[in-house]
Amino acid sequence: MTLYYKEYGHKHAPLMVFIHGGGVSGWMWNKQIEYFKHFHCLVPDLPEQGLSNGDCPFSINTSAEKIISLIEEKGQRKTIIAIGFSLGAQVLIAILSKRPDLIQYAMINSALVKPISYAKMFTKSLVVIYPLTRNKTFSKIQAKSMYIDTDLYETYYNESGRMSKNTFTRIMNENMSFTIPKSFDRANGNILVTVGEKEKKMMKDSMIEIINSNPKCRGFVFPKMGHGVSLAEPELFNHVVEKWIQQDALPLSPTDFIHPS
Repeated sequence: MTLYYKEYGHKHAPLMVFIHGGGVSGWMWNKQIEYFKHFHCLVPDLPEQGLSNGDCPFSINTSAEKIISLIEEKGQRKTIIAIGFSLGAQVLIAILSKRPDLIQYAMINSALVKPISYAKMFTKSLVVIYPLTRNKTFSKIQAKSMYIDTDLYETYYNESGRMSKNTFTRIMNENMSFTIPKSFDRANGNILVTVGEKEKKMMKDSMIEIINSNPKCRGFVFPKMGHGVSLAEPELFNHVVEKWIQQDALPLSPTDFIHPS
C-alpha cells in the first residue's frame, strides 16, 4: 500500500511534513502550504482517508511506518520538520517513538494520549449517527465545529460520504485508545506540544502527559482557541511555527502574534 501525497515548494529546502487529523485530509493544511512555500512541503493522506486507497486498513502504527518511509525517501540529508494535528499528532508521536533521530523539529498539536475507558461503547454509539455524515445539515454543523471554511466544505462533505462505517469505527477506536509508546522518551530534536485554551480537559491533560514523557518537549497553549487552530486562525498558527523553527522562540503575549508592518 502506498500513501497518496502532494509535494510543494523547493525540493532542496528543509522538508516540512504535515499530517492531518481524522475526518479531514491533506487539504486542511492549504494555508500552511501557501505560507511555507519556501520549504519543501510534503502532505500525505493517511490510509483510507482523502485520496489514499483502502488496500490496508488504517492504524496509527501503519500510518507511522508509511510516513517514515516517505521521509526517508524525500528527506535525505535534510532538516526534517513534522507537524501533526489530532489523529495526525498521534501518528507523529508513533513516528518519534519508532525513529527517535529522524525528525529535528516535531510539533504535536492536540494529541489525545489518555485512553477513554468507555471508548468501544462510545464508538458504538457514534456508529448509530454515522448515516448523518451524509446529511448536509448535520455535515455543515460538523464542518463549522471543525473550523472548515466554506470553500473547503464540499471537499469535506464528499470525503466524509466516501468513508465506510468500518473505516470510521477503526479510526475512532485508534484515536480514543492511543497511549504514548514507552520508547517516546528517546525521541530527540525540538518537540513542541500544543493545545487550544478552549479545548476539553482531557486534551490539556494529554499535553501535560506528553511533556512529562520526554525532556525534549515543551508546551504552548493557543489563547482563546478550540480544537483546530491551524484551520481557525492560520495566520496565528503559521507565525508560531515560524518563530519556533527560525528563532527557537514562542510568543510571550497576544501582541507577539502580530506580524510587524
